[in-house]
Amino acid sequence: MAFETLKGAHFRLALTPDGWVRNLSVQFSPDGLIQSAAEDDNPEGFAVYDNPVVPGITDLHSHAFQYAMAGLSEVRRNPIDSFWSWRDIMYFFALTLSPEDLQAIAARLYLSLLKGGYTGIVEFHYVHNDLDGTPYARREELSLGIFEAAQATGLDLTHLPVFYAHSNFGGLTPTEGQRRFIQSLDGYAEMLDSLRAPAKAAGHTLGIAPHSLRAATPEEIAKLLELRDDLIPDSPVHIHVAEQVKEVEDALAWNGRRPVEQLFDIAPVDARWCLIHATHLDDREVGMIAKSGATVGLCPMTEANLGDGIFRATDYIAQGGVFGIGSDSNIATFAAQELQQLEYSQRLRDRQRNVLAAMDTPHVAANLWNRAAQGGARASGRPEQGLAVGGMASFVEITSPEPAAMLPVDPEAALDFHVFAGRGFHIGDVVVRGKKVISDGHHPLEEKIVTDYAVAMARVAERLSARKAT
Repeated sequence: MAFETLKGAHFRLALTPDGWVRNLSVQFSPDGLIQSAAEDDNPEGFAVYDNPVVPGITDLHSHAFQYAMAGLSEVRRNPIDSFWSWRDIMYFFALTLSPEDLQAIAARLYLSLLKGGYTGIVEFHYVHNDLDGTPYARREELSLGIFEAAQATGLDLTHLPVFYAHSNFGGLTPTEGQRRFIQSLDGYAEMLDSLRAPAKAAGHTLGIAPHSLRAATPEEIAKLLELRDDLIPDSPVHIHVAEQVKEVEDALAWNGRRPVEQLFDIAPVDARWCLIHATHLDDREVGMIAKSGATVGLCPMTEANLGDGIFRATDYIAQGGVFGIGSDSNIATFAAQELQQLEYSQRLRDRQRNVLAAMDTPHVAANLWNRAAQGGARASGRPEQGLAVGGMASFVEITSPEPAAMLPVDPEAALDFHVFAGRGFHIGDVVVRGKKVISDGHHPLEEKIVTDYAVAMARVAERLSARKAT
């Protein structure tokens, strides 16, 4: 898809790493970075943005296929419903999708994410095999569908093929419901190698992802890191860790060590790593992660939906910890919703207001947005500078469906309105690496993407009905 390429832009009000700046002109390089920035009267005649503009956020954790199962799990089927009962439904759903379905679902999701304020995605991709669990003729078949979805929508993609081999700590045999996820080390190496050329050609970033300490043994994780060093050195490494209390209990039962402790025992965790969820931490683990430079990948809407618990954000940030946000199960696709839920979870726990503000950034939304933009960039292997020289030429225009509603709001509080009283979270233009992919809230391929998704969902519904009948 050929999108309009901008040489630069002039912002009447822009959120930079140093706070809100008025009348900022930025010039873009051919590779989609900001090569110059100056407060001036737009001498180059760049396109002018009168509405507030904020840096694009990278959604650092997504399972694209789960977008299509939203609503299927909101029925109590057990005396105590939990993440683990939700997981059974997710397995059931994953066993119905064809490659064509997955590509259509991913494109529809990515369109929604762009219109929700994201400019990048980290796809934590663990559906690899055919419906019966056998590898496709091309092991990378389903990953290539993700590539196509990202290219069609213009969303900046970091793709993480997931290594998944076991059902719990100690290398336990996987379950039948996990058959589409399972890989051997040799099969994973073949798939990763096959993805390098198409990823490079399309401008995508590749990384690796041992699914969790439950699904990969310490020995396998060591082999995965060796494979990364050989094929894609210095690339991102993501892993689920300490999401559920039961996971912590299982880890302790297996070898007497908590999940984050175990991870730091076996792996050189540093700024290239992203620890997804990390919900249940003790004081020592909070400090370990913050000191390492790793990003914590928070998915507040999904974590609330699954009843995971509340991340220790205040303690972690106070120690200099870096975080980003992800849509995970994709029940929500607005960056503002994730940030709102993150702040509100801390308020409910601490019985205070404006908890995640900072002394130098008293506006909660601006503080959270800049931090999430930095963390998402780090976790995806992209420049972290935001709307400043060296940062990505990726930004989002904040608009309102009722401009009069914002008249009492100071311009610097526009993002507060968007996150905490947005009443629709409206987005105008979205620019990704200098290319305008959303114009006044509309994508050039929107109608086709929505139609293809509807056709795919009709197929999925038919298969689900047939499976339920048996």
